Amino acid sequence: MDPVESITWIVLFVLTTVTVTGLVGRIGWSAPVALVAVGGIVSFVPGVPEVTVDPDLILYGILPPLLFAAAIRTSVIDVRARRDSILLLSVGLVAFTVVAVGFATYLLVPALTLAAAFAFAAVVAPTDAIAVTAIAGRLGLPRRVVTILEGESLLNDATALVALNASIAAIVSVVTPADIAIDFAIAVVAGVAIGLGVGWLVSLVRAQLHSPVLDTSLILITPFAAFLLAEVVHASGVLAVVIAGLYLGFRAPTVASAEARVAERVNWKTIQFLLENAVFLFIGLNLRGILEGAIATGPGVWPTVLICAGILLALVVSRFAWVMATTLLYRKGPRRLRERSWAWGNGVAVASAGVRGVVTLAAVFLLPPETPEREYLQFLAFVVVVASLVGGLALPWIIRRLHLPRPSLSQELTERRLLMAEARAAGIRRLDDEATPADEARIVELLRTDAGFLGETLDIYGPDASIPQLESKLRLRRAMLDAERSAVLDARREGRYQEPAIMAALQAIDAEETALKAQYPKQD
Repeated sequence: MDPVESITWIVLFVLTTVTVTGLVGRIGWSAPVALVAVGGIVSFVPGVPEVTVDPDLILYGILPPLLFAAAIRTSVIDVRARRDSILLLSVGLVAFTVVAVGFATYLLVPALTLAAAFAFAAVVAPTDAIAVTAIAGRLGLPRRVVTILEGESLLNDATALVALNASIAAIVSVVTPADIAIDFAIAVVAGVAIGLGVGWLVSLVRAQLHSPVLDTSLILITPFAAFLLAEVVHASGVLAVVIAGLYLGFRAPTVASAEARVAERVNWKTIQFLLENAVFLFIGLNLRGILEGAIATGPGVWPTVLICAGILLALVVSRFAWVMATTLLYRKGPRRLRERSWAWGNGVAVASAGVRGVVTLAAVFLLPPETPEREYLQFLAFVVVVASLVGGLALPWIIRRLHLPRPSLSQELTERRLLMAEARAAGIRRLDDEATPADEARIVELLRTDAGFLGETLDIYGPDASIPQLESKLRLRRAMLDAERSAVLDARREGRYQEPAIMAALQAIDAEETALKAQYPKQD
């Protein structure tokens, strides 16, 4: 395929992704299901070139930015508060799923080796971060449930891919359980260390950058740098990317400018949207090849139907069994656990949110050519993802039947107002410290009266950016914004407000500071 033709297909690819996602979003349909369906239909159109998937492109080009985009927008505070529940799901449930589904697949598909069955189980074990977040946000689940689901779907990718690497090693060579355990421990410990190291180093550099363009350029390469560095030392590149993203997302308010943070949010949401949805379309386009491989290597139609049903049942049962056992442990276990227990309805909601997505679709193509029934396993992974996406459409009905308490919007709004009041008070105190006799009194008084002042008095000034009054206004308001941001971060460190209020306040301050710089760029 020549360069012009390649670019043409890329343009058509993006246009199709945006168009389909926009249209189905307006009518309330599932965008991933629609994209897979569109891609699958197009794959059978004469003249459409056969789509092939390069595992290295997925491993090094798609997974790092996808995981980083989810991690950088995840609250470290919320994850830390629910770390025991999240670890039980993101590590314990994945390990349980690999064993349970692995043995089920081994029994259902006789041609498979146990290592290949475990590799397939690792592929289908992780839930999809984007799908879970979208579902949780739309259904208005309790904040605790949302935090657990988001934390699980982010960290279980790393666990599943580490398990996949161990299974692949068992496929291509002879390994012992001790070897797998040692490799797993090294991958996890080194991955966390590299992620923290990359995050810390990038934070140091970001603190010295004053250009949003330079900051954005640095952040865009960060997930690739963390992943490659980890892979070089045989650590978990996925875990390194996730830890680096969590660290940088937490440190961003103190090391990056407001403009850089606003650009960061928009850029990574865009990257995540394009990659997430494009992968669904891409896999749909690969449907013809997947089906041809499954037909050529599979045991037949009805055995395949039974195999798919058995694997789906094993996935559902293993998730419900683990989550319900965990709920029972929290409700009947030691006092420390009982104090953090959740209702049975919350457990059912968590167990029902087992939607698979991009990581599963991408990871199945990482299976090496030596894997027995490789094409057939790709088809089974495709079925698992589509079935879970379709099953996810029933989640609203399930949640309504559980009658779970919805998040208190009035409480969150009250917290935002209280927090912003604290921030504004800190800004006014800084105004009193920064104001000098050279600053015009009406500017100081206007800022004191309305701490959210942005540019209402622009009309009283001329276009000359050197006007002393304008310089006073910008200097004082920026000092106030710095104090407001510090007050919000202090409140976060002290744990006096929930994370939604913290993020809303920080974004409001960033928006105002960015608007000031956009209005008066010559003052920077």
